[in-house]
Amino acid sequence: MSNDQSGDGPLRPERRRPKPDVLDIGSHRLKPATLMMGHGYDPALSENALKPPIFLTSTFVFESAAAGKRHFEGVTGKRPGGAEGLVYSRFNGPNQEILEDRLAIWEEAEDALSFSSGMSAIATLLMTFCAPGDVIVHSGPLYAATETLIGRILGKFGVGWLDFPAGATGEEIAAVLEAAKAKGRLSLIYLESPANPTNQLVDLEAVRAARDSAFPENAPPIAIDNTFLGPLWQQPLRHGADLSVYSLTKYAGGHSDLVAGAVVGAARHITPIRMMRNTVGTITDPHTAWMLLRSLETLELRMSRAGENAEKVCAFLRDHPKVEKLGYLGFLSDEDSRQGDIYRRHCTGAGSTFSLYLKGGEREAFAFLDALRIAKLAVSLGGTETLASAPAAMTHLSVPDARKQQLGITDNLVRISIGVEDADDLIADFTQALEAI
Repeated sequence: MSNDQSGDGPLRPERRRPKPDVLDIGSHRLKPATLMMGHGYDPALSENALKPPIFLTSTFVFESAAAGKRHFEGVTGKRPGGAEGLVYSRFNGPNQEILEDRLAIWEEAEDALSFSSGMSAIATLLMTFCAPGDVIVHSGPLYAATETLIGRILGKFGVGWLDFPAGATGEEIAAVLEAAKAKGRLSLIYLESPANPTNQLVDLEAVRAARDSAFPENAPPIAIDNTFLGPLWQQPLRHGADLSVYSLTKYAGGHSDLVAGAVVGAARHITPIRMMRNTVGTITDPHTAWMLLRSLETLELRMSRAGENAEKVCAFLRDHPKVEKLGYLGFLSDEDSRQGDIYRRHCTGAGSTFSLYLKGGEREAFAFLDALRIAKLAVSLGGTETLASAPAAMTHLSVPDARKQQLGITDNLVRISIGVEDADDLIADFTQALEAI
């Protein structure tokens, strides 16, 4: 901004409001991949910068005392709709708001929230809906930290839980919901599909039907961890979920250089989660939000390439003599009628993360992992690089042994997340690693 040297003080342009976003051209609806380049951001509000700057500030100046009051009425929930403007970086900020606008686009969600990690998103969600004496029904297995949060931490505050296996039928799900009603107030149905790390799918439509039948009024919300396939290969809000949960660390970030999370979905459920986030301070930071804006621009490209690579790699692994079985969604066949039916109804792609069961046990799994030369031995998934780990000994080590066996998290299981490298190079790496067993 230029300064007037005549003594009249700085020249300030008339305050501008954001221009309306272009979502359609005529009757043509723009796709998410296009909207990631500019949705939610008006360059005129930031000195015409093409890309959003990083807003590293803790607080924002109010236009007037009355405006400050209105903002806090929204932040504290005294007035619906949230803050009308920027208040304080624990509540909102330009980078976070742009990010949330773009996250909502992928699933056509009414609203979205960003968080400092996937687990802070899940924890804030659970704290919002659960009270002492309540019951959570969830699918199994879940990510180990989620299982710990529900089973051990919330349990200390009087919250109980019941679960059903990922591949459960509608009748089995309905039976668990009825059992939960007898145990206490069912406050939340929490799903993870595909399940981490077995890659088993949950029949979301069956869960929704069972929930609606059991609770014609005051139904508990259905939340689903959509990290493994979303938002490109699965969009749960279209199939009955109220809330879709993400570890943005994975595909959305996609470069293994940040940690963040999100919840997207119906505004009536997002609003109380926002109130909780405002209180406990689990919002993502401005710099991480800015990095995610960069990553979202290439999300479709990265996920598509990784998915194509995974298909080629799994075609090689499928019939290898040292492989016991492969949990890859792209190979679901008529013989796998239950999982195959769920896949055809819920998913548009098989993803790039799969479970590899080697013949043998921990010794064989460790030998394979230690022999890898291109793939990195590390936890996480959805990055540009290929990652491999042993869930039973690493991410799910805290899960009791009996429950691990029940859920199929065995010592010979290796979880692999395929990246965007050359597929032939990855096959060469897996070939020599299997020979090392």
